[in-house]
Amino acid sequence: MSELQTEIETKAKTSPGRLARAWDSDLAYSFRNNPVAMVSAFVVSLLILAAIFAPLIAPHDPFNPATLNLMNGFTPPGQANQFTQEYFLLGTDDQGRDVFSTILYGMRISLFVGFAAVMLALVIGVLLGLLAGYLGGWVETIIMRIADIQLTFPAILVAMLIFGIAKGITPPEYRDQMAIWVLILAIGLSDWVQFARVVRGATLVEKNREYVQAARLIGRSPFSIMVRHILPNVLNPVLVIATISLALAIIAEATLSFLGVGAPPTKPSLGTLIRIGQEFMFSGEWWILFFPAVTLLALALSINLLGDWLRDALNPKLR
Repeated sequence: MSELQTEIETKAKTSPGRLARAWDSDLAYSFRNNPVAMVSAFVVSLLILAAIFAPLIAPHDPFNPATLNLMNGFTPPGQANQFTQEYFLLGTDDQGRDVFSTILYGMRISLFVGFAAVMLALVIGVLLGLLAGYLGGWVETIIMRIADIQLTFPAILVAMLIFGIAKGITPPEYRDQMAIWVLILAIGLSDWVQFARVVRGATLVEKNREYVQAARLIGRSPFSIMVRHILPNVLNPVLVIATISLALAIIAEATLSFLGVGAPPTKPSLGTLIRIGQEFMFSGEWWILFFPAVTLLALALSINLLGDWLRDALNPKLR
């Protein structure tokens, strides 16, 4: 008994832990040997952390009217205001708001809308894709015809239509409070199609595999087979699509806010800041537009590059 216990303890000490196994995995090896993926991950992590800890990092609260001073308006970046002698790293806008602080707070809204919209699209698309691929018949026909019809319209127009309808049925006194949630609903409902199509195609392949037939023979319900057996095997392409869709959702939110149908002016996102900045671009106050636009570009580009690496790393044909 003591020899068996000693052997077990020896194996436990020599076997690598979970972190060591994860570090030695093919995915981690591919990440360590891809400089573009490492730089993209660093930029995305830096921007997300800056947005999360915005109240601690931002020198001012740009959305608190009590802290604003109109005398600080149009202060160039890296200079002290000639009236108040206050210093602003990235300058100020027309209302005297610190541009650096507005970018940090604006990123919080853009990232929240992007993540929430992608999660909504993912849940709807994966559910409908599983149903269409596994059940087939009239269920598949209805779901995929709806998807085909939606694909004939640009996603941004679908989002604008859904946003307009949802905002129209919202009571006027709650429109500003519900604007962010309506925006999430609009972007999420306009992006579910790509998830559904990919999951349906993967489900059509997986449902004819031996392990699914074995699950049917032992009496598993269709719902249990879809959730416990098929779903884990179709998550790799879903993860890649979700990563790329996050960048597209952030851009869609910025586009809607730039057009004036997105985030309210009381809680501006990066798109709203860009819309405000373009009004002053030709009058010499270039920094009001430039810095939010560069932040949006860096965020979307880094997420896209990270999604491209993830697609290649999870593709077994490229290994």
